[in-house]
Amino acid sequence: MDGNKRSNVKIGQLVNVVLKKDQRTGELTEGFVKRILTKSSHHPHGIKVMLDDGQVGRVQEIIEEDIDFDIDIDLDF
Repeated sequence: MDGNKRSNVKIGQLVNVVLKKDQRTGELTEGFVKRILTKSSHHPHGIKVMLDDGQVGRVQEIIEEDIDFDIDIDLDF
């Protein structure tokens, strides 16, 4: 699914992102979406998200589209 469209990205999804420090190499980091940071409906380089471990990156790939298990994410911010 397209990681450039905000409507495709959901809290709790498993995604691959490119962190700012990895933009040159394109190295992907896997994690669960904790927060969606991009306000616009579309971004050409991927929707910016915060992962459950606090890292921030742009979604390149949505791995899990339908989450059918419980994820314990602290949403206090």
